[in-house]
Amino acid sequence: MRLKFPQFFVVLLMIGALTLGGCTKNTISSNTSPTATTTSEAATSATTSAKTVSETINDSVPGIKDLPRLEGKATVVMTVKGAPITIEVDGTNAPITAGNFVDLVQKGVYDGLVFHRVVRDPQPFVVQGGDPKSKDPTTPPQLLGTGGYIDPKTGDERRIPLEIKPKGADKPIYSKTITEKPELQHKQGALAMARSQSPDSASSQFYFALADLSFLDGNYAVFGNVTQGFDVVNRIQQGDRIDSAKVTQGAENLKTPQ
Repeated sequence: MRLKFPQFFVVLLMIGALTLGGCTKNTISSNTSPTATTTSEAATSATTSAKTVSETINDSVPGIKDLPRLEGKATVVMTVKGAPITIEVDGTNAPITAGNFVDLVQKGVYDGLVFHRVVRDPQPFVVQGGDPKSKDPTTPPQLLGTGGYIDPKTGDERRIPLEIKPKGADKPIYSKTITEKPELQHKQGALAMARSQSPDSASSQFYFALADLSFLDGNYAVFGNVTQGFDVVNRIQQGDRIDSAKVTQGAENLKTPQ
């Protein structure tokens, strides 16, 4: 069904809040206001940025061999205000994105972090967290959503490429948005990586989809879904902290570079 103009404008604002709210480097910020985009500009942008399956990039993507990889699936239980959220992390269809998340969970990176952005109006959108800066309660609110995971070995922020596997394809496409329907879609309860406008700018920030958000498919990397505890996700308020995140199954599927 085609969107009427007011509905389409709301969609553009929501995407803008997710993309244009990025920090100066590579993650999504909660403080930057989205900019309005005209219908024609959005269509032009989508046409020029969307790519086809024939442009699949494999392990030749720069730096990809140095990133953790999840070969198969894993289960993560995230606890918020004492209530568990069970997440199936899909390394079969998003091995790099899923591997990054599971690796950060095992490192304890998410423990104590804040959900800095919760968008439910004018319609359910996302619950977003994962900024390491939010662990410090003295961090100014305007800086929440501007951080990523700093690798202690290199002193640099770990960044992962945009990874989306088209439905029926053998491998994911890297570093490019796509127009094909992806294998992992933005259904209610989907878990995906937040990023700034650069496709390869995701680090540690993630979001839960509060509703079916098909207009994000092909533009952001979904890598898992909530299998139990979506009611807990629905109760999360901006400022709530993650008590803990633990890998309960599939830890053996995580492969980290030596």
